[in-house]
Amino acid sequence: MPMQSNIIYGMYSGLALLMDVHTGETSNRRGIIFISGSGWRRPTNYNAPPLKEGGQYDIWGQAMVERGYTVFSINHRAVPRFPYPGPVEDAQRAMRFVRHHAAEYGIDPEQIGALGGSSGGHLVSSLGTFPSVGDLNNEDPVERESAKAQCVVARAAPLDLRDQVGRNLFADGQGTEVSAATKAAASPALHVTAQTAPHLLLHGDADPQVPYEQSPMMQGALEKAGVDVKLIRVPGGGHGPDFGGAGDMPSYIDATGKWFDRYLLGEN
Repeated sequence: MPMQSNIIYGMYSGLALLMDVHTGETSNRRGIIFISGSGWRRPTNYNAPPLKEGGQYDIWGQAMVERGYTVFSINHRAVPRFPYPGPVEDAQRAMRFVRHHAAEYGIDPEQIGALGGSSGGHLVSSLGTFPSVGDLNNEDPVERESAKAQCVVARAAPLDLRDQVGRNLFADGQGTEVSAATKAAASPALHVTAQTAPHLLLHGDADPQVPYEQSPMMQGALEKAGVDVKLIRVPGGGHGPDFGGAGDMPSYIDATGKWFDRYLLGEN
């Protein structure tokens, strides 16, 4: 099936939330939500490049399509127009939409993973961590679905947003002060329970934008809760989707694919 472009997965105040659906020549009937990193930010002008397209998907998402996964690459509301909780709500809406329409996309609704980097890593970790039960009384059947990812791969993700690492998510352009409680509510690392999805964390130890320490901190929280987690430290790696050219990219991408194979396909 060729790529399906600009699928509307939700509407917010009359604005369409869009995703692209990528399916390879063969399908293993498993899906992955893919969210590119952007600092939770997008330009506000007409014809601004869509988040769902571009280099991050080309490196990470396409590799999963080649392994047989159906990959759903999404746009989401972004700052400065739409600060938190807009991006988190849209990631959850995308998961609910994919789950509701799983039969149409030829995937198992109970076996959907999530993959993202930087701010996208924060959002996919939210899908594995935050409460996600659907509203069974909602008139929209999509909203009745769970937003829970079965497993997560988060690259260079900000996961505790109580300091400057998460400032962009709350930037409304008005300089509004954000409470400590709101920052904590947006931090996946502070919401880990035994029900949190297994996480693969990849992080360059020379990352100048999201400190490497964010990932070991999340690893510790997951281990304490008894959740399966693996942290891959990228020596000398920077922040970009190729870890600043640190090398050995095939092994990191292969580790990502094997994580999904393990938790979505049941392979060892």
